[in-house]
Amino acid sequence: MDEDDMDYLEGGGSDEDYGFEYSEEEDEDGNNQSDDVENQYYKAKALKEDDPEAALAAFKKILDSQTTKNDWGFKALKQSTKLLFLILHRPSEALKTYTELLTYTKSAVTRNYAEKSINNILDYVGEGGKSGKGKGGGKGKVKVDVEILEKFYEVTKDSLGEAKNDRLSVKTNLKLAKLWLDKKEYGRLNKLIRSLHELIAAGDEDQSKGTILLEVYALEIQMYNDQKNFKKIKEIYNATLQVRSAIPHPRIMGVIRECGGKMWMGEKRWARASEDFFESFKNYDEAGSMQRIQVLKYLVLAHMLMGSEINPFDSQETKPYKNDSQIKAMTDLVDAYHRREVHTAEKILKENKETIMDDPFIRSYIGDLLRSLRTQYLIDLIKPYTRLELSFLAKQLNVDSDEVEEILVGLILEGKVEGRIDQVEQRLVLDQHSALEKRRYAAMAKWMNSVEGVHGAILNKSVGVGPNIPEQYEGMMIRG
Repeated sequence: MDEDDMDYLEGGGSDEDYGFEYSEEEDEDGNNQSDDVENQYYKAKALKEDDPEAALAAFKKILDSQTTKNDWGFKALKQSTKLLFLILHRPSEALKTYTELLTYTKSAVTRNYAEKSINNILDYVGEGGKSGKGKGGGKGKVKVDVEILEKFYEVTKDSLGEAKNDRLSVKTNLKLAKLWLDKKEYGRLNKLIRSLHELIAAGDEDQSKGTILLEVYALEIQMYNDQKNFKKIKEIYNATLQVRSAIPHPRIMGVIRECGGKMWMGEKRWARASEDFFESFKNYDEAGSMQRIQVLKYLVLAHMLMGSEINPFDSQETKPYKNDSQIKAMTDLVDAYHRREVHTAEKILKENKETIMDDPFIRSYIGDLLRSLRTQYLIDLIKPYTRLELSFLAKQLNVDSDEVEEILVGLILEGKVEGRIDQVEQRLVLDQHSALEKRRYAAMAKWMNSVEGVHGAILNKSVGVGPNIPEQYEGMMIRG
């Protein structure tokens, strides 16, 4: 029994949707025609793999023989649509059989079975048939014109509009929006998103409204993420946080949090990015989505950029993935980062281009990561010295002198390095004595402030200003 028959059994038990009962037809001699049609149907299905053209002809014969629209005609049209689209790769003809199938949903089958069948067809149409098999059993991908794809959804929406099935109509629009997003048809997608927002605004206030709204936001934020429109991303991201009374699929929240993390990364707010990537990872993991691996890489990247000493694989949620083949390189990179081994980190990046550098998002932040690592390495390297040649430091870091100078200037301005750069001699001169003097003067200033405080307290008491003496000075008072 295949998935089509399972859908029929699961969705065909609620005949009250249309208020009718099935009846078995008999011919003039009293023979049961339903049994004959059923036999023809399963014989046709048996031909699908070996002789799809013969199977298609057999299904057509079933349709030609019926006098009224019934469930066997619906199933024959469903199989014909699948054959034409996925196996024979004739989407235009598949559209015709699908359009005819929609006319059967009004009376020939139950609402549940009709909805499951429509969803199933739109799923493989939207995927472009990538899960289908080519003629002769070989795997093949259906390449379909955008106009044909759009027509599948248009005829569906028209049919659902006549049946006043608003719930399935919204689902169909969401499927179409996902298709436009995958095909990067942003003009069509933007128009459809506006239409969905209008439908949601006009709907009843219930839990499903918030859930659908989050699905729309997920599509919208992905569109703006592709377009690098960070202003709009933040606007949509903030709007998602205001949605209440919703139970979205974890994959939807995974998408929203992933885009939120990327937004924070663009603003170099590494800690916020890390929080969103972690939430995204947990949602993808709950949904069983393989995107969890990619987001886990983003989480590791954010952790290193924020300079965290906490290993991201120490948490209960991420620990099982520590030795995953796709994650192992990032694990090694974290270890190298914590040990300040810049050369090891560079080697890991060079040897793992496929798992790290092939991702455009990760690649765009590798420069920031290496700069952070080189900065920490440089701070540790110069500690024992009073002066160092810039050329020596450049050689140690495996970069040119200009980059070393740029890093050092930043450290000096931030107060992390006490010294100056001798432009003539091209060397770093560390002012360790000056640093020591500054610490000494700071200690002396603190002591002087304490003495002045005690002095003031004594004077106040002697002139009768009041007996109240600050607590910190009480132990220093001489009692007569």
